Amino acid sequence: MTRVAVVGSGIAGLTAALEARSAGADVVVLTKAAPDESNTRYAQGGIAAVLSADDSVEAHAEDTLRASSGLADADAVRTLVDGGSVAIAGLEVRGVGFDRGADGARLLGREAVHSASRILHAGGDATGAEIQRGLLAECRARGIEMREGAFVTDVVVSRGRVAGVRMIERGATAEAQADAVVLATGGIGQAYAVTTNPQVATGDGIAIGLRAGAAVRDMEFVQFHPTVLAVGAPFLVSEAVRGEGAVLLDEAGRRFALDAHPDGELAPRDVVARAIARAMARQGGRPVLLDATGLGAAFLTRRFPTIDRAVRDRGLDWARVPIPVSPAAHYVMGGVATDLDGRTSVPGLFAAGETARTGVHGANRLASNSLLEGAVFGARAGRTSARESVREGVDAGSTSLAPELRDRLVARKTAPGDVPSLSRRALQDVMWSCAGLSRDAEGLADAAAIIARWRAVTPAPRTVREHEDRNLLDAAAEIVRAASARTASIGAHWRSDDVPTYDHPEPVLEAAC
Repeated sequence: MTRVAVVGSGIAGLTAALEARSAGADVVVLTKAAPDESNTRYAQGGIAAVLSADDSVEAHAEDTLRASSGLADADAVRTLVDGGSVAIAGLEVRGVGFDRGADGARLLGREAVHSASRILHAGGDATGAEIQRGLLAECRARGIEMREGAFVTDVVVSRGRVAGVRMIERGATAEAQADAVVLATGGIGQAYAVTTNPQVATGDGIAIGLRAGAAVRDMEFVQFHPTVLAVGAPFLVSEAVRGEGAVLLDEAGRRFALDAHPDGELAPRDVVARAIARAMARQGGRPVLLDATGLGAAFLTRRFPTIDRAVRDRGLDWARVPIPVSPAAHYVMGGVATDLDGRTSVPGLFAAGETARTGVHGANRLASNSLLEGAVFGARAGRTSARESVREGVDAGSTSLAPELRDRLVARKTAPGDVPSLSRRALQDVMWSCAGLSRDAEGLADAAAIIARWRAVTPAPRTVREHEDRNLLDAAAEIVRAASARTASIGAHWRSDDVPTYDHPEPVLEAAC
């Protein structure tokens, strides 16, 4: 029987585990924290799928490519949108309950760049938490082994293919054999000073893939969510709030988002986030305002109970007064490059969810496509890992290897005395300043030199925290390298030293279908 180790317990990892088990594999899920602590749990906005007669997979594909600035892979997009209705049915069969109206029909919302209402929610704005609950319950019911507090540090590669994982479990190092490993650890949000991601999002799967020699692509494309509550700890205010009619205002009460794009608040996320950053710069760095007062207290409480509670816990009444918001690092479109079945360039190694670069997001992710990607491609990776673990890996494009990262020296030298001492906060500040919403050659060179210096002097990690910091350094180095190599602005990658003539060019859409 094939032994499959799934690293991570969000929607992609749990779906992969369930599908691998259904395909006859012996499955173990390894998670460094509690099984319900993942990016999935905190997803508010919803999951996109074509479920109504007023919509079509062709329209969903076109919207996805438009948001991607034309860089999404057409085959991957088609696989994603074609699999939407089946993925939703699968989640419901596994116990996930989506919001329905009085007539029993699923309630469908609309978000930026979507041309139709196709966003499913659960608990108003607790979609991810409901999906996490349902999938975890199903995994337990199916008897899938769940090892909590098992921090995977690396995959074991023997004779050119994956043979298992190394990990720290209960404070001790250990190895676990596996015929196939699925990396599904989520994103890299903790590489930035302000992020919507939980503490566990330290780029583990991407860094593990890099060190194993897997191809990693598109890491320059880091999406910043436009609206994060700017009072207290960062808290995401879902794009669905703008989808319901909330607007963005500067301190003078002006709807500035319309200056950047005719769709205003519902323009692609990169456009809205940069518009907010420019408005904040004009007003001395102070946050802008999200005005949801026109929606009414009853509607806000019913439709967005989680956000409503968080806003009111901070002493704000958003039904009466606009609330302060600003951008934050949210999602990385790049990752470990895979084919449509989750195979990486290393035989036996698979990736899914935000850890993977499937090609569906291009330069900018369409709202509510991330949970769908986790469900659709997590299932494909799970099935394939169970039945094809002895096959060769795929050619997934250009490869960035750990030795190359370790040995790369940038032309712009930074004297050791100019480099701050390594800490997670120092790394986050460097990435926020030099590889954040706006980048340029000088800032990226500074970041590359600082990160190279840190990598050269940092001893081998021993504790979980030290391993996480190494993973963040590995991921940050790849973000900076990729951002330096792409000298033109496109999508979420914005070079202030190469500003195009207009903010968000319309891509050619024929390839979407």
